[in-house]
Amino acid sequence: MADQQFEIPEQMREMAERNVAQAREAYAQFIEAARKAQDAVAQSSAAMTSGARELQERALRYAEENIEAGFAFAGDLAKVRDLKEAFELQQSFARQQMEAFAKQAQDLTRLVTEAAQKAQSKS
Repeated sequence: MADQQFEIPEQMREMAERNVAQAREAYAQFIEAARKAQDAVAQSSAAMTSGARELQERALRYAEENIEAGFAFAGDLAKVRDLKEAFELQQSFARQQMEAFAKQAQDLTRLVTEAAQKAQSKS
């Protein structure tokens, strides 16, 4: 009895895949609007330093990458056939995202430090 695995029904997997596709489409519309807003702010604000602009662009890029990774994970998760596979997939995703977050944090910290040094040298 302990050897039995709970299998996720095909209809549930298909529904989950459709939901992921719909969420991805809504996200794409949102990110396009965010990009347009960011461009408008950057163009209208001549006072924005290149360091601040680069930091903003990089943060947005990382947010996009992390959200895309989440969508890919959700899509993969929708296809799993049992809970064991789901747990393994989740462990792998969590490990990959922690590594990505650490690299992103280091890069953003570097950018902030560089921008602060440039601002200080101008004063």
